Amino acid sequence: MDAGSILLLVVVAAVILFVLTVLVRAVRIIPQARAGVVERLGKYQRTLSPGLTLLIPFVDRLLPLLDLREQVVSFPPQPVITSDNLVVSIDTVVYFQVTDPRAATYEIANYIQAVEQLTITTLRNVVGGLNLEEALTSRDQINGQLRGVLDEATGRWGLRVSRVELKAIDPPHSIQDSMEKQMRAERDRRAAILTAEGTKQSAILTAEGERQSQILKAEGQAKAAVLKADGEAQAIQKVFDAIHRGNPDQKLLAYQYLQTLPKIAEGGSNKLWIIPSEVGDALKGIGGVLGNIARPAAGTGEDEAAGEQAPSYASVEAAAPAPSDGTAGPTDGIESTGSLEEDARAFVAEASKPSELDAEAEGILRHHAARQLDEHDDRTDEP
Repeated sequence: MDAGSILLLVVVAAVILFVLTVLVRAVRIIPQARAGVVERLGKYQRTLSPGLTLLIPFVDRLLPLLDLREQVVSFPPQPVITSDNLVVSIDTVVYFQVTDPRAATYEIANYIQAVEQLTITTLRNVVGGLNLEEALTSRDQINGQLRGVLDEATGRWGLRVSRVELKAIDPPHSIQDSMEKQMRAERDRRAAILTAEGTKQSAILTAEGERQSQILKAEGQAKAAVLKADGEAQAIQKVFDAIHRGNPDQKLLAYQYLQTLPKIAEGGSNKLWIIPSEVGDALKGIGGVLGNIARPAAGTGEDEAAGEQAPSYASVEAAAPAPSDGTAGPTDGIESTGSLEEDARAFVAEASKPSELDAEAEGILRHHAARQLDEHDDRTDEP
């Protein structure tokens, strides 16, 4: 090949390369959620949206694409002094989004660094007015104040701060030890209070149970006493009704009196027993009956029997000590055999022996029963 042909090939290759370069620089594809700023001859011309875009080669210049998605930036821990002069280390996380690519390109040189520095200064202003306790318990308040300040300052930069979070608040180690001791003491105090409350409730419930038990026991004893008294009253009423249905006469009651007298002196501790005065009246009746029986049997001794008077008995006090002033005591005229207890026992033994009076009383009862039988027969024989 000659030199002309070689030159022609070089020129054609150069033209093809130039055309390819122009086409590459003129045709641009913008991805989704990205934005591009176009400068024409060094001046802002337009903002490219996602899709296919044509540019004028060597006239238009496309700046680096901006991410329109929400971005998360975590800043390193920053020392902050609280109002009670304690240094705490705070980590922050900022969530922001580019809303105006032109302002984010021309209004601020590095918007990420600007957001970081603004966050640090705002954080120190907010936390500096709080003590350690408030700083640890007021995260929502701090987050709200930081977001308000950052959103207002970054609005002209084409940014929108959506959230600001405090990732960690680390007080000094000495303060952490003191806080742990304080929390341990607080938990011990609460445990002691809960234990005391449990003991108190247990004592109250135990006392309430004992009170209820005593009340129920007293009510049971009262009901038992009432039922026992009702039973005794019914028994007495039945005995009383039975006695009245039997229609006993005075002689039978007198004889029952005589049989009951020895039981009065029973027991080693009885120092005093009294014979009722009604016994004298009963003995008078028995004596009258004995006189009536003795008249037909003796014949000529009726007047003497009629003139006899039944012995009367008064109250007798057995084993009662004699008065010291020399006056007659209740046991004067009764021969004393020793001590008061021996006299009482001798009297009881003597009273329990069957006597002629018992035999006579038994004869009276038989005679009385025979007479009632005869009267019943006479009534039945009458027409």
